[in-house]
Amino acid sequence: MRYLSLLFSLLLAASALADVVAPKPLYRDPVYDGAADPSIIYSPADKKWLMFYTNRRANVDGLDGVTWVHGTPIAIAESADGAHWSYRGVVAFPPEVPNTAGTPTFWAPAVIADGGTFHMFVTVVPGVFTDWAHPRSIVHLTSADLKQWTYQSTLALASDKVIDPALLRLPGGGWRMWYNDERSGKTIFFADSPDLYHWTDQGSAHLPRDRGEAPLAFRWQGHYWLLTDLLGNAGLGAFRSDDALTWSRQPASLLAVPGTGVDDQNGGHHPEVVVIGDRAFLFYFVHPGRPDNRRSAIQVAELKYVDGWLAVDRDAPVSIRLD
Repeated sequence: MRYLSLLFSLLLAASALADVVAPKPLYRDPVYDGAADPSIIYSPADKKWLMFYTNRRANVDGLDGVTWVHGTPIAIAESADGAHWSYRGVVAFPPEVPNTAGTPTFWAPAVIADGGTFHMFVTVVPGVFTDWAHPRSIVHLTSADLKQWTYQSTLALASDKVIDPALLRLPGGGWRMWYNDERSGKTIFFADSPDLYHWTDQGSAHLPRDRGEAPLAFRWQGHYWLLTDLLGNAGLGAFRSDDALTWSRQPASLLAVPGTGVDDQNGGHHPEVVVIGDRAFLFYFVHPGRPDNRRSAIQVAELKYVDGWLAVDRDAPVSIRLD
């Protein structure tokens, strides 16, 4: 009987660890229905994955111009498996963060771990505006638990209109951050740091072809990869490198052709990639389109490595389990 009990326990454990097919859409925000710009990290204290995201005010009536993309909090969703996500709340930013009096605007968080410290780099816009003509800066915060955050600095970068930070640890030590410099025609720039606290701007990343925003860097299948959100609904540009400095543009964009799943009928935007072993999961957001052009939802697809380049079938079922 003891062996049968042990076998039953092992079968239950195996079942709990089985991959789950992710729904479409993966996640919709229950407050503003404007989930965008996901950044995903594991919380050891919670034993859950946390998704930090821009929460655009998509369902608020009477907002002129692009006001609905301002006054946006950074919201959090949580998941035990990467397939089922639930709303958790919003980030409580400390009052020391500059330009956040009144109704602040936060965009595009990038959350990473280094040792026992979590770091968030996030775009701050000084207020709520009807157009895109105002400054934005990238701010650095730290936390021990992904709940309480401490302001560290506002980064000195190429201009006063910088957005969308993305970070990668370099194999020789130190860190590299890519970002979008809007003053330079919405091109991708980068900066280097030995410790995440002190940054030296390095200028343009010299990506071949294409303007874009929302860079996302990761290492997979023996290469560095950089994804960018192409302007309009053209999907994601993909670049490959062996040194994270010199990039080759792959022939085909990703997520340019609309999908057929629920809320997936448009180009994919602002990616996040979670690598688990030899698998890589691509998270992105989509504006489903009319009649609710402002609404956005988070989706997930699995990246494939085909003939040295990245490929993705956004309509294929995604069996996912984030360890």
